[in-house]
Amino acid sequence: MESKFRETKQVANPAGERVGFVHHAEAVWNQREPYGPAGFKGVFISYYATLCAAFAAIGGMVFGYDQGVVSVVLVMPQFLARFTRVSETAPGAGFYKGLMTAMIELGAFLGAFNQGWIADKYSRKYSMLIAVVIFTIGSIVQTAAMDYAMLTVGRLVGGIGIGMLSMVAPLYIGEISPPEIRGSLLVLEEFCIVFGIVVAYWITYGTRYMSGEWAWRLPFLLQMIPSTVLGLGILFLPFSPRWLASKGRDSEALQSLAKLRQLPATDQRVEQEWFDIRAEVAFHRQTNAMRHPTLQSESKLNSVKLELVSWMDCFRRGCWRRTHVGIGLMFFQQFVGINALIYYSPTLFETMGLNYSMQLIMSGVLNVTQLVGVSTSLWTIDRFGRRPLLLWGSFFMTVSHLIIAIFVGKYSKNWSAHRGPGWASAALLLFYMLSFGATWGPVPWAMPSEIFPSSLRAKGVALSTCSNWFNNFIIGLITPPLVQNTGFGAYTFFAVFCLLSFAWTFFFVPETRGRTLEQMDHVFKDISSEEEEARRQTIEAEIIASHHRSMISGPKDQ
Repeated sequence: MESKFRETKQVANPAGERVGFVHHAEAVWNQREPYGPAGFKGVFISYYATLCAAFAAIGGMVFGYDQGVVSVVLVMPQFLARFTRVSETAPGAGFYKGLMTAMIELGAFLGAFNQGWIADKYSRKYSMLIAVVIFTIGSIVQTAAMDYAMLTVGRLVGGIGIGMLSMVAPLYIGEISPPEIRGSLLVLEEFCIVFGIVVAYWITYGTRYMSGEWAWRLPFLLQMIPSTVLGLGILFLPFSPRWLASKGRDSEALQSLAKLRQLPATDQRVEQEWFDIRAEVAFHRQTNAMRHPTLQSESKLNSVKLELVSWMDCFRRGCWRRTHVGIGLMFFQQFVGINALIYYSPTLFETMGLNYSMQLIMSGVLNVTQLVGVSTSLWTIDRFGRRPLLLWGSFFMTVSHLIIAIFVGKYSKNWSAHRGPGWASAALLLFYMLSFGATWGPVPWAMPSEIFPSSLRAKGVALSTCSNWFNNFIIGLITPPLVQNTGFGAYTFFAVFCLLSFAWTFFFVPETRGRTLEQMDHVFKDISSEEEEARRQTIEAEIIASHHRSMISGPKDQ
């Protein structure tokens, strides 16, 4: 398709005609043709970007698999015979069980934090490969663990790899996705997480019948299969066009973008998105130069200093609203109680009076219910938006927890005489899991990858993911004693945070549906003056004019 930009005249007077380019660029954007239908239908049109996103999302399956394994392994007699410290009869068992479970979250926190600069320096693509190598080392140590200390260290190392993958996979997906289906593709991360939970849970449910230690060693060994597949396939994924642009590799960025959109590089829609990407990179680079003028010389010391102050920029004007939303989403995702249910669902079902076999079966059904919920968001997230899903999810989860708390508080001392309330509580847990899977499961993984500016996107997503893992660590640590010592208090605790999540979303979370990554400055109102807006428009006008001139004089590197 011949670009409309070539129909405009060459800029000769920047002070006057530049404005014409600005208005022309805005008009083209406002009247642009979409790449395809929005939501789930568009997934089949942009099949190449979808395949790349689905492959990157395998990193989520690695994370989910570990969660599913632990929930059954913790109650296996074969496992408890080797690791007596976490047996129910051992002193301090609740603490040691929580520590072992939460150690992977601590490792993931460290991995996600470091992945910010690794993804910026070595690319989103190769940082995934580094994460796979680290995770594989941790998996080997866990599989071969002979005592509690060795197992805990293995989970820490494996957690570092998981944290790195959980940060960079949605970052990569967000940067390669067309705006019309970005939400649906980002949901693939959560879908793979839950799918990994389901697969691991039922594999472990079957291996528990094995008589020896392979009952728990085999599930730990099998988690290396998806990570190996991901590691081998990463080399065939395209680079993120936004990462390429951030490195000044503009021609490669255009080619990568055209390949991902399955369109020629001369297509008007591809060119406009390319211009927007380059303009945002240039605008934030110029802003950083103005903000940190003494750190612009290319020395190693200044590079280190600039890296450190860049983290602080996430909390300054122009980005702090986004950082607040990213960290807050991940905080509430954990404190509404989801991983308490995943890790300790057999124990929770025990508090409702179910026998051992039924506890395990219902825990597996619980995970399948979450998968069903996540599947619905593939369609709803780009059709209805992120904000409505969060609000309705908070409401339904609050109601579920409150009613369960009432039943547990009233009947837990004699469940055998009150089977009806016991099964009603189990049904409400399933409804809670369905509600979470459809709302607070996918959205907090999707939004952080959308909202940050290009210069700080990796660091912003890293901070958001760190929030997830840090709060996941806290939940893993406090849930066993909370359930053991308070009973219905655990459900009341999580109900309060579900209610708070509703209020917080209502007041602070904007809608990002259908917006490009480069439009988030306007969504968050981070361009706070006419001068900044004019500067950004001027940059894009100059990029358009430069491209126009190059087409007249002949193709060359942009």
